[in-house]
Amino acid sequence: MSTDIDAPVETAPPARRRLPVLGLVVVLLAAATLVLFFTRQGTPGDASPEAGFARDMGVHHAQAVEMSFILRDKTSDEPLRSLAYDIITTQSTQRGIFMGWLQQWGLDQSSGRPAMAWMAGHGHGGAATTAATPGTMPGTMPGMATEEEMNRLRQVTGRDAEILFLQLMIRHHQGGVDMAEGLLKLSDRDEVRALAQHIVDGQNAEIRTMTDLLARRGAQPLPAP
Repeated sequence: MSTDIDAPVETAPPARRRLPVLGLVVVLLAAATLVLFFTRQGTPGDASPEAGFARDMGVHHAQAVEMSFILRDKTSDEPLRSLAYDIITTQSTQRGIFMGWLQQWGLDQSSGRPAMAWMAGHGHGGAATTAATPGTMPGTMPGMATEEEMNRLRQVTGRDAEILFLQLMIRHHQGGVDMAEGLLKLSDRDEVRALAQHIVDGQNAEIRTMTDLLARRGAQPLPAP
């Protein structure tokens, strides 16, 4: 009686044959991770658009908060008080974010560079600004109220205070939008771009609200910066 000889069973290739392929995959993944890390996490320098934007917008926001505190104490109009409160809370929070970025990047919160130098060659900043517009001097941030205008806001009362606040804050927001849109053209850093876009959207919405409140008081906005 003959016995069938079992056909040889094909076994899995030795583990060592898979090692070169696995090693290549690991190397590629590690390289991709390093590229992503250094691309997204590179620290902005002292003269970078991101650092300039954070510093200048922090100063810009500080004035908006001051103006809003002044108005809140002068009016009993609830829509205006609500608007002032929103500006105070939103821009104080954003200013804290700007200062946090600078600390995270190992940069000083102030700089010897002229205001808006980070936008030089893009319509603002230092020598690039050749003529002053209302509320804006060469080397300063667009839309900022002058010291004379701030003193007037502190002194006036009632309806006059409401109108002046709205006029100054509309122009102030227009300048802030201009700065944020400038950053969007210059930076590819995700977190900075996200906040800049939020500023554009939020302040444009508030400009529409303030323009309506101003029209109800029979007044018009100041010329845009």
